[in-house]
Amino acid sequence: MAEICSVCGLPKELCMCEEIAREQQTVKISTDSRRYGKVVTVVEGFDPNDIDIDDLARKLKTKCAAGGTAKDGKIELQGDHKKKVQKALDEMGFKTEVR
Repeated sequence: MAEICSVCGLPKELCMCEEIAREQQTVKISTDSRRYGKVVTVVEGFDPNDIDIDDLARKLKTKCAAGGTAKDGKIELQGDHKKKVQKALDEMGFKTEVR
């Protein structure tokens, strides 16, 4: 038996809730400097109720071939990966804003 979406009531295969949520959000991509001059790419602006941030972080880490983490509703990737992250998120259907 197929899983049912709790938002729209459709089977998970037909559910469009996550894609609609992606189109309505603007994700901000920026870089930050940490201790010892290390650069970190920060991706924020997600609604944690609509999107699985841990899964998205895993996909972005794979695309960028970098380490990172998802915490406090943000995704942090080690290194300067603004262009790669923007391209990957655009392909996934997110609106992006690079700072």
